[in-house]
Amino acid sequence: MNTADLGLPVDVPSTALFTDQYELTMLRAALKAGTAGRRSVFEVFTRRLPDGRRYGVVAGTGRVLDAVENFRFDADVLRFLREKDIVDEPTLDWLAGYRFGGDIWGYPEGEVYFPGSPIMRVEGTFGECVLLETVILSILNHDSAIAAAASRMSSAAGDRPLIEMGARRTHELAAVAAARSAYVGGFATTSDLAAGFRYNIPTVGTSAHAFTLLHDSERDAFRAQVDSLGRGTTLLVDTYDVAEAVRTAVEIAGPELGAVRIDSGDLLLVAHRVRQQLDELGATETKIVVTSDLDEYAIASLAAAPVDAYGVGTQLVTGSGHPTASMVYKLVARESTDGGPLVPVAKKSSGGKTSVGGRKWAARRTGADGHAEAEVIGTGAVPADLTGRQLLVELVRGGEVVAREPLDAARDRHAAARAGLPLSATQLSRGEPVIPTEYATEGSGN
Repeated sequence: MNTADLGLPVDVPSTALFTDQYELTMLRAALKAGTAGRRSVFEVFTRRLPDGRRYGVVAGTGRVLDAVENFRFDADVLRFLREKDIVDEPTLDWLAGYRFGGDIWGYPEGEVYFPGSPIMRVEGTFGECVLLETVILSILNHDSAIAAAASRMSSAAGDRPLIEMGARRTHELAAVAAARSAYVGGFATTSDLAAGFRYNIPTVGTSAHAFTLLHDSERDAFRAQVDSLGRGTTLLVDTYDVAEAVRTAVEIAGPELGAVRIDSGDLLLVAHRVRQQLDELGATETKIVVTSDLDEYAIASLAAAPVDAYGVGTQLVTGSGHPTASMVYKLVARESTDGGPLVPVAKKSSGGKTSVGGRKWAARRTGADGHAEAEVIGTGAVPADLTGRQLLVELVRGGEVVAREPLDAARDRHAAARAGLPLSATQLSRGEPVIPTEYATEGSGN
């Protein structure tokens, strides 16, 4: 993979500095203490879902695999670390040969998750695993937050397609990741060409108000757009008077006009008026696209409106109020002695930040109706009735990625996973996780 696909400057061909300094200082100390080579297990999980959310969505797994492959300390990176005196020479020598050689298991991209779900499990030596903490969390926290918002919006939209158009509302590189996550969560297209180029997501786009204002009249603007893009184009009709714009649009494009876009006003009222006007003018097949700072609640409120598609920007790329999934990366097991068995370890301090030790498996128990009824997490042997319902899949084996898949596979998986939840999962009202998390933590496993 080209490192430019990760948003890296061409002169920094690695992801090694997408990390916090303390990852390297921990490594330095562990190397000196002789503990950096201890076999260790780290897990990614969240202690709770964002307030009121009923499920989470795993997104960014494919980007994590790319980041792990490109986590290399080349000459420029090592020079920077040396000049800034971040680590000592023995640590620099160790980093120069760094290649992740461990194993990674995780929930497949697009799957849903709940509090405590071991979304990703990273196994290897302490030194090689601890370095990946920040970059893994950075990707999963951002992408999963966007995918969760996208999922809620696509659920609210029903069969009507959603257009991702938030590039101008976030960092230019985050915009590409957001478009990818939105596609996993159920969006149909994006306006961001970089996302289309990198991830083969369908792209769309026609014109903004500036194009209308450029011309001497709205009629001239519509004529120019239709002459260039054809009658099937989408004309923006709310620069001046909506009713006059719709009339002019149909006069110029005829009943074959593809769509009109409404970007302001009372969208419910305006959509009804525009639909009636289009039908009266004979443009019965012309679609109506609405934009204007939509979120899942606004989309749901338009369910009865004659709207054919929604364009969503700001609220999507900011996670609709929850821009992070609050995932953490914790050491849950390590060798008791060099070469000894794994022993569970866990943070036990007060303040709501405790964790459960042990290398975990996860399975989803279903009820008689075929819908999920509990997220079961445990250590040791998997109960016989859950062996066929395990959630973690192998992603990396011995440092080699073994689970590449098309983005459409993650998108389809999410649709199926959401459909397998109880119906209340799609409610937009605040609520608890739609299924409980149950722990079965006997034994520690190896």
